[in-house]
Amino acid sequence: MRTSASIQSGPVYLPLPSAQPEPVSGCRHCLELAVRRTNAVSSGDYSKATDVNVALRAHLGEAHGGEE
Repeated sequence: MRTSASIQSGPVYLPLPSAQPEPVSGCRHCLELAVRRTNAVSSGDYSKATDVNVALRAHLGEAHGGEE
């Protein structure tokens, strides 16, 4: 009979979530993504809000040379 131990040896430390990316003032695409994020959060769809944050970070990196 094969036995396999699946016991964790110590505590797991998770980092705090990263801060939400900030849209660049005057950029229409940033504004659109920020509005989508606000709408997702206000409706309780945090998964969609996270997806929008990913899209905003990608946009900031590509269009504004900011965080990716």
